[in-house]
Amino acid sequence: MTRAAAGGAALGPSVTPEDLAELMRAFNSAAGELGQTHEALRSEVSRLKSELNEANVRLERSRRLAALGEMAAGIAHEVRNPLAAIALHAEMLRDDLGASEEAQTAGKILRAARELDGVVGDVLRFARELAPAVTVVDAAEPARRAVATCQMLAVAAGVELSVDAAPAFEDVEVDAGLVAQALANLIRNAIEAIGEEGSAELGRVGISVEVRGEMVSYAVTDNGPGLPEGVVERMFNPFYTTRQTGCGLGLAMVQRIVDAHGGRVDAASMDAGGARFVLTLPVRAQAMVTEGVA
Repeated sequence: MTRAAAGGAALGPSVTPEDLAELMRAFNSAAGELGQTHEALRSEVSRLKSELNEANVRLERSRRLAALGEMAAGIAHEVRNPLAAIALHAEMLRDDLGASEEAQTAGKILRAARELDGVVGDVLRFARELAPAVTVVDAAEPARRAVATCQMLAVAAGVELSVDAAPAFEDVEVDAGLVAQALANLIRNAIEAIGEEGSAELGRVGISVEVRGEMVSYAVTDNGPGLPEGVVERMFNPFYTTRQTGCGLGLAMVQRIVDAHGGRVDAASMDAGGARFVLTLPVRAQAMVTEGVA
């Protein structure tokens, strides 16, 4: 062996199999951590994309509703004045005709005019700007208000109403009046659906309230006929209805209220029968206003 070779061998220690094994373990550990980080990033990107898509859908729906509301409000304003004149003259005619058969006909015209005026009023209310007046309330408060609002209607229809929530619940930041209005609309729909079914079974409508993390959910369930196939995709559109009465704004108003709170609404038929609507809202208020017409 030459001096140069001997000197080169002396410059550093030889690498043992144990060193290589340790190096491979460190490499594999680093690669595993990088893989986990990559998967976490992919999951986060997917979640953010989903949230962005939902926000874009809400924004586009808000714009469509604003345009539709503006058109409907213009038509409603034009209809209301002549409608008021019809009602006034029908009332005068009824009073002048006394107890005659013609007076009954005038009375029918008056009732129809008043019903139509109610529809016009619903359209105008739907078209107005919706700005939630957020306060801190017990999470179950909107549900209790909704049940109190619909109690007489439920009794008349022979339907039992209930709220599943603890007396002292967590506080949430919502417009309790608007959320109660949305829940009351769902309760009324459920009561009407149960009445249309004509079942001998006692009708039941319940609201359950649950707070999970940063979200609060209000689930309205009933034991009615459930939702007809193909209806869920369209039922929240303004003026869409499957019933003989009503102008189809109740569920559209529910959607507007939920959008104004930055939440979502889901609907489905249940396997055991009946329908289930779930409003999911942020526990903490979000700065959102649904566009409309003042």
